[in-house]
Amino acid sequence: MSITLHEVLQSEKDVLRNFYSLYLHDLSKFTSTLEISEEGYFEFDGFEKFWEVEGIVPYFIKLEERIIGFILLLERPFLKALNDFGINDIFILNKYKGKGLGREAVKQLFKEKPGKYFVMELIDNQPAVSFWKKLYSELDIQYEEKEDHIDDEPCLIQTFVV
Repeated sequence: MSITLHEVLQSEKDVLRNFYSLYLHDLSKFTSTLEISEEGYFEFDGFEKFWEVEGIVPYFIKLEERIIGFILLLERPFLKALNDFGINDIFILNKYKGKGLGREAVKQLFKEKPGKYFVMELIDNQPAVSFWKKLYSELDIQYEEKEDHIDDEPCLIQTFVV
């Protein structure tokens, strides 16, 4: 099984919008701030910025040729200080969770883009917290962690170098 990352083209944004709605649906279990729209899907107000702001880069995660998820990477010039990259969001379809495919995608990203990273999780999102801590252990990544409130949500923020 071969995992690849494919930068999402603007012509593919409707596909990403659908995946993003699924991601926000999953995330809504851990926060009270996400609500479904009257049209019946979860939407992110800043979605169009992915193609308007340099340094916000969405990638599809593909298994063979099938899209199974995405990573939203923040990089310079969007990031101004301290970190080279931030993994803002990562999502894998439920059918593919628990098979190590998300870890493979992140490992590939780290290989292609080494530098100083930050990752943020909602404290209540224990599956995400567990995912990252297992990955750090597996890759022998030393990280620093702090708690902070981002948009009034309690979060864990880890910083590390790969």
